[in-house]
Amino acid sequence: MFRTLASFSATPRSASWRWSVAILAVLVSFILRYAGDAYFPPGFPYLTFFPAVILTTFLAGLWPGIAACLGCGVLAWYYFIPPYNSFGLTGTTSVALGFYAFICATDIAILEMMRRALRGQHAAREIANTEAEARRLMFHELQHRVSNNLAAIASLLKIQRRQIADPGAAKALDEAVNRINLVARMQRMLHDPEVQRVDFTRFLREMAADVLKSSGAERRITLALEGPPLWVGAQQSTPLGLIATEFISNAVEHGFAGDRRGTLTIRCAPREGERALLEIADDGPGLPPGFAIEDSPSLGLVIVRQFAIQLDAELEMRNAPAGGCVSRLDFPVRETE
Repeated sequence: MFRTLASFSATPRSASWRWSVAILAVLVSFILRYAGDAYFPPGFPYLTFFPAVILTTFLAGLWPGIAACLGCGVLAWYYFIPPYNSFGLTGTTSVALGFYAFICATDIAILEMMRRALRGQHAAREIANTEAEARRLMFHELQHRVSNNLAAIASLLKIQRRQIADPGAAKALDEAVNRINLVARMQRMLHDPEVQRVDFTRFLREMAADVLKSSGAERRITLALEGPPLWVGAQQSTPLGLIATEFISNAVEHGFAGDRRGTLTIRCAPREGERALLEIADDGPGLPPGFAIEDSPSLGLVIVRQFAIQLDAELEMRNAPAGGCVSRLDFPVRETE
């Protein structure tokens, strides 16, 4: 309630509105005092006038408050201070008027200082809101430009790839394009500066479908995604997305080589404590004998190992008992960075 009144008081008003408040406050306070004169005890000539002065100063400002003080003082002097219905000045009248002037002057001074503080606070808040909106727009534009630049780089690499006959080099460029597109997707998801966390399960569903489509395997590989929403911080989302992409790409390339059909299962769920588990399993032929992820020379798995270290995560690739390969990442969840 006070915050609403403070905001109302700090809002600039027209001169006609402010002086109308002063006149109305004086009239209402006089009517109330006159109507209740028979009920009020003697010696309280200013009973309704003090609130009128206070409200006028608070709502309308310094000079309307001073005017209300003078108007209420004159009415109280004439009607409610002996000798009644006159401006006669006695010792008692002088003391009563002096008391009224002192109280009103103190109230007006305090309220005016408060109003100035509120106006300064209101102005500072407006400036802060304007700067925050400018930062938001700049951040949005920066993220938009970064996404566009990444998309342009991916397009240039695609064009370059058409001119390369060597299968190994062509594959390396394809993988680079996929990684760049993934980072661009994350940039688009995080274009709003207020969005500081991402539903990683939802992102996995969209990203896995894109990987299967780009590899031309969406018709022969069934995608199954299990797990509740898992919220991770913005800084975690990109390395997690790149690790998941490498796991999925590895499953498509080795678990479903050629025209092999099967099911790719993705599980993402919280574990005990502030940790979560990402698991990507295929029902393909499995890993070759003696495979160890820490010794693999594959560039994709080298990237996975580096990001796992960055995330303080535990990484594992093994054969499933029922066949196929299971890639697992046990990582701490950080919803804020």
